[in-house]
Amino acid sequence: MDNFFIILMVLFIIIANMIAFIAYRKKNNLYFSAFILLLLAVFFGAIGGSLAVMVIRDPFALFYGMQIGYFLLINSVIVLMVAILATVIKKYNSSKM
Repeated sequence: MDNFFIILMVLFIIIANMIAFIAYRKKNNLYFSAFILLLLAVFFGAIGGSLAVMVIRDPFALFYGMQIGYFLLINSVIVLMVAILATVIKKYNSSKM
């Protein structure tokens, strides 16, 4: 059962990153991609928590969804930091010329 939830967690993280990458390719905006990841953290956390409650039938399984949300939240913060770093580098290079 543990392997199922670990695979599900990895699958949610991969799907969220793929959706954010597609959003980045459409809008060409890293900030929008980080915002999409933030929204997907809440969405996939709720799905993972409710799925764990249904499978395990224990109210404490809801914390599994919070763990998925936490990992995706950290992921979105990393993407936001990369977006800020890319913006700073772009501004620095454009002002240098």
